[in-house]
Amino acid sequence: MGDNSIIASSSHGHGGKISETLTKMKPYLAMVSLQFGYAGMYIISMVSFKHGMSHFVLSVYRHVVAFVIIAPFAFVLERKIRPKMTLPIFLRIMLLGFLEPVLDQNLYNLGMKYTSATFASAIVNILPAITFIMALAFRLETVNVKKWHSLAKVIGTVITVSGAMVMTLYKGPILDIIHSSSHGNSSSQQSSSTAESTDHHWVTGTLMLVGSCGGWASFFIVQSFTLKKYPAELSLTAWICLMGVLEGGVATLVFERDMHVWVLGWDSRLLAAVYSGVVCSGIAYYVQGMVIRERGPVFVTSFSPLCMIITFALGAIVLAEQVHLGSIIGAIFIVMGLYTVVWGKSKDPIESSAPSKNIDQLPVTDTIKPISVVSVTSINNGGPVEMSKISTSSQLGS
Repeated sequence: MGDNSIIASSSHGHGGKISETLTKMKPYLAMVSLQFGYAGMYIISMVSFKHGMSHFVLSVYRHVVAFVIIAPFAFVLERKIRPKMTLPIFLRIMLLGFLEPVLDQNLYNLGMKYTSATFASAIVNILPAITFIMALAFRLETVNVKKWHSLAKVIGTVITVSGAMVMTLYKGPILDIIHSSSHGNSSSQQSSSTAESTDHHWVTGTLMLVGSCGGWASFFIVQSFTLKKYPAELSLTAWICLMGVLEGGVATLVFERDMHVWVLGWDSRLLAAVYSGVVCSGIAYYVQGMVIRERGPVFVTSFSPLCMIITFALGAIVLAEQVHLGSIIGAIFIVMGLYTVVWGKSKDPIESSAPSKNIDQLPVTDTIKPISVVSVTSINNGGPVEMSKISTSSQLGS
């Protein structure tokens, strides 16, 4: 009898350790899976562009899908806590609907068409540095040169910007790292035509990608102010998606005079719209919110270079994309700068005007502020949102 109880106790302890290990691994598995999801979006988007899809139309349809997914949850879950809509809040929502869904995504997609999916996924890692610079300008971030973690954010920003300049100004020789003979002559012909296009549009495409990061960083700033006036996260997300659809639709009608661009067939164009809306504006929204609540926004940000690596591999295999030496060197600088900024942000003290309170005792709405394709955390119990708590994950919006 005693032996049976010992065996049962031993098996129970062993099972408990496995369960504990799986619980610890969940955030890592979730973020790694998410990077594959984002990389898939980059590749599918590029394939749809090659099949003639307009990047304006893709952005509009993506937010139609996202709105359909998020709006019901916002209506049901925030029915009692949704603040009254006022004109100043509505004007801010209109600005948010322009900055990310229209400006950021269209500049990003057009820049990706002019360069490559691999290049775009690498240069977008400058987002934390641009956000930090804008936060300094709006006095949402401070620098104390006497403290190492504060100085690290400045040094990391300089390194990141240097990497972006290298990728813009120095192209370098082609590196045939992943070569597959199965591509044959069609691959070489596609590569040569792509090379001519990127030679002509390389700098323009890079500037568009940097501009898209500027639009995304501006979105973070305006969003942090809007959340203080309208702290209903799901409802704000739905409003931003709706404004993105309306404003993006107007932009599409202005720049795309051919109405046939709105027609989607049962091909990569429909897949790109549904995939990006469901995976990158739906599933990612909840997954990142869950991980941010458990591990914080810095943890989420630190996985963005993994998406770059996955996109590099998929781009070389699926799209036969060419990788240049300048892109590799610049990407290394950008990743080094990214982690330097992330380390500096992780050492920032959490300030609050309220008395100290265990974070686990705070309601979810005070702990996490996830917004559509980007996520914001505000652990401030009503105080101002700090930029050190903003998740600058590069894949969320683009």
